[in-house]
Amino acid sequence: MEFKAFKMDGLGNDFVIIDQRISTINLSKENIVKICSRDFIGCDQLIYINKSEDKKDKLIFYNSDGSISGACGNGTRCVAKLLSKEYGGKEIILQTSSGILYSQIINENIVETNIGAPSMEWTKIPLIKNMNTEDLKITINDTNGKKFIGGIAINVGNPHIVFFVENNENFKIENIGPEIEQHEYFPEKCNVTIATIKNKNLIDVKVWERGAGLTKACGTAACATAYAGFITKKVSNNVDIKFSTGILSIRIDNNNSIFMKGPVSNIEEIKVNL
Repeated sequence: MEFKAFKMDGLGNDFVIIDQRISTINLSKENIVKICSRDFIGCDQLIYINKSEDKKDKLIFYNSDGSISGACGNGTRCVAKLLSKEYGGKEIILQTSSGILYSQIINENIVETNIGAPSMEWTKIPLIKNMNTEDLKITINDTNGKKFIGGIAINVGNPHIVFFVENNENFKIENIGPEIEQHEYFPEKCNVTIATIKNKNLIDVKVWERGAGLTKACGTAACATAYAGFITKKVSNNVDIKFSTGILSIRIDNNNSIFMKGPVSNIEEIKVNL
């Protein structure tokens, strides 16, 4: 089976994008895992663009382990740029399983997406029981064996937990991430962020993505971290989230809608041969 696809990334968070609107390409879970493998094409997530009945293009996201992801901020921004070339407009509306997402093409390589208002209700994250979502009292250890207890749970289209620590360089996300991703509190697993506040407008983060593992950047993690910092009065409603590869700028409006702005790559057309 051979077909055309696109490769794009946002701050190194990379995607294979498959346009299903003209012809359907049926991929098994094994096919998706193979495409995402760094030994083959390699990507953090695979994205389908589907045609929907209301004429809004619909996105379906798959993690690199073949599981479905409810939302992907950087992936949405990449598809928005791709479709803006086709439609010739600056505003792109996309349908996802977590709702309608509106994107604005700021310039050639900067895209802003409104991912909507997050939820901190335990049933919507979801958690296994009614808990204080601003403090789950989960313990993580730094490299010196020092314990940190906390964790803020937020759903921004998918479940996240955010730990604010004094220095996230002292924490190995590659060890902590897989353990917390599968914590018993999260029946649908979760994305894990260890964050350090630099000032009211800057947060440094390390992220482990549910179903994808270590990624260079994660858009929904940036949104979750910014919102967690804002509601706990640690940062302002305009904050930059710093990854190892660059910055995503997050803005929270008066309705608690979260706007994520940042760079996307050029569009690379590829052939997939399975």
